[in-house]
Amino acid sequence: MSSNSEILAQIIKNRRSVFTDSYIEKEIPRGVIEQILESANYAPTHKLTQPWRFIVIRKEAKLRLGEELAAIYKSTTTPEKFLQKKHDSFTLKTQKADCILALNVQYHPDKLPAWEELAAMACAVQNMALTAESLNVGAYWSSPGMIEHLGKFLELNENEKCYGLFYMGYHNEQAREANRTPMIEKVKWMES
Repeated sequence: MSSNSEILAQIIKNRRSVFTDSYIEKEIPRGVIEQILESANYAPTHKLTQPWRFIVIRKEAKLRLGEELAAIYKSTTTPEKFLQKKHDSFTLKTQKADCILALNVQYHPDKLPAWEELAAMACAVQNMALTAESLNVGAYWSSPGMIEHLGKFLELNENEKCYGLFYMGYHNEQAREANRTPMIEKVKWMES
């Protein structure tokens, strides 16, 4: 039997962004989504602010999100840069995903600098990505420029900000090798 560290290492090494083109029409049970979300709750959080806030977007709400993203793209893009294909891609992506999580940070400026809250959110998302991998759910964090304008749609509070959308779906993607350079190129040791 594998040790916990071996199992964890395998999940980490197998985790890949799995995009909506590979998603199949199969509903992710609510309990699986809740399990993925629960793993986020155990991310490191300085002063226990637990700044991660998620909005689960499913069913008809996905269509509304796609329409909103397309509308934001159209209203914020100059006519010479506007691409109909890109405009249409927002509704297509939201339709293909079974579930989309809005990734929001609730800031506590009286307690911590903003970067620490954002770092905690990133750790929470990594926990979700690893849990999704372990459950054979494809996922990826998307951060299109339109998220800057999603506050009203998501009904965010004044001290909250959206940092992306976490698309999820069962998929038919084949496992692929990680494209990483050797770790030795990224580490400097200081021992004396």
